[in-house]
Amino acid sequence: MNEKQDAVMDAVMTKCGRKPELTSIYTRSAARASSSIASLGWGQASSPRLTSLQPRGSMALFGSSAHETGGTAPKPDPLPVAATEPEQVIEENNTATPEHCYHAFDALYCALTGRQPVQPEFPDEKYPLFVTWNTRPTRPGRASRLRGCIGTFEPQAVHDGLAEYALISAFKDSRFAPVEARELPNLECAISLLTDFEDASSYMDWSIGIHGIHISFQHPALSGVVADSSATPSPTPSAQFSRSSSRISRRPLTATYLPDVMPEQGWDHLDAVDSAIRKAGWDGRITEDLRRSIKLRRYQSSKCSVTFEDFVNWRKEHGAEV
Repeated sequence: MNEKQDAVMDAVMTKCGRKPELTSIYTRSAARASSSIASLGWGQASSPRLTSLQPRGSMALFGSSAHETGGTAPKPDPLPVAATEPEQVIEENNTATPEHCYHAFDALYCALTGRQPVQPEFPDEKYPLFVTWNTRPTRPGRASRLRGCIGTFEPQAVHDGLAEYALISAFKDSRFAPVEARELPNLECAISLLTDFEDASSYMDWSIGIHGIHISFQHPALSGVVADSSATPSPTPSAQFSRSSSRISRRPLTATYLPDVMPEQGWDHLDAVDSAIRKAGWDGRITEDLRRSIKLRRYQSSKCSVTFEDFVNWRKEHGAEV
């Protein structure tokens, strides 16, 4: 970022009452976001700290196709894992609370209005986390519209982490213009705290509506996973892959979806995995060999959301200026 942008970020963090040393952390995060969020939202999650949740395409949450350009192998018979394992009984996860949401809302509110923040009272535990901003619908029966969403898989102390990512998701999600003060009354804030990370035994070893998924795989030009014997040969010759492989990053391609994305989209396991492959940045043929090469980690998410009216009442209860 340039000097002017640095000054803006310093001012934002100062208004929010963050620790002085956090200013440099936010500035570095915002710099990473400026160069990579465009792909994080709908493409490859190229930063280890900043990750977006949603499918590729600006309207992906509202009924777009799970697949984009490029051939896809026919859906194989389901792997036996899901059929043979007993039904999972998952206890309700109440890790995320309204207090977490109010704290994130407070960071944005103070940044935009210059008010003094309310000091958090909940434990400063560490979690991977996501902060989502939605705009409430203007007509009854309509769904809320995504306004910004950024998170990290690196565990964060939630006092500073929620405040930091509340600002990054509001100001630095390149899919949207920065949030402005006039929008505050129509905003909703949702917090997702990620828990129970597990390595899956296969790309099918997770439960829709319970687990989020994080996939990683080597670029097929490097791994040699191009086509399988049960599918039509890839339209892109492997010789062309080998000639271009020297220009391909050896970093794994990665992508993630939070647990609530799959039910909202109406996806089954294969829909979600294939969409995640596209999101990670692969636009060639998706084959069964490619699916089986994926390393999938499943996780659960505790989610909570509040409206601006809820937040204003919370500030008043704490004797803070509104």
